[in-house]
Amino acid sequence: MTTASNRTAVALLVPLVVGAVVAVVLGVYGSLHTPTGVAVNLAGFSSTQSVKAWLATVVVVLAIVQLLSALKMYGKLGGAAPAWVAPVHRWSGRLAFLVSIPVALHCLYALGFQSFDTRVLLHSLLGCFFYGVFVAKMLLLRKNGAPGWSLPVVGGLVFTALVGLWLSASLWFFTQSGLTF
Repeated sequence: MTTASNRTAVALLVPLVVGAVVAVVLGVYGSLHTPTGVAVNLAGFSSTQSVKAWLATVVVVLAIVQLLSALKMYGKLGGAAPAWVAPVHRWSGRLAFLVSIPVALHCLYALGFQSFDTRVLLHSLLGCFFYGVFVAKMLLLRKNGAPGWSLPVVGGLVFTALVGLWLSASLWFFTQSGLTF
């Protein structure tokens, strides 16, 4: 292996390992921590589940903005991206992350890592994976020498995990309870 390929491997490996450690630590904490049942609630919402479902829906909408702006920046939607696309991409990502925090804290702290049925187990696994791959993506953003394909692939994994989380919780909630607030 050449020195350049060693640097490329390290530039990719370090963020992936750190992300994997984050995912495992979240899963272990969620498994060992006794759930408190303490709920995140906002005025105007009928239940904790509705707060989480709607906040997660906002996150998914912002993630779609992320996806479309990334595709435009990478030239996959035709032509060069206007100057406003990069700031929209950055800010939609920041907002998505911030809006996801109360949902994740409630899930991890109040409910923990659960596996009493397939949907809940999948949701728990996806939640840990999502934050692990998110950390890897954030670390790859500033890594010189990482392969050009790595950021779009890891970003795609972030988006896929988020959609899986939304499907396994918010969509499930909306189909069970309707579009309640």
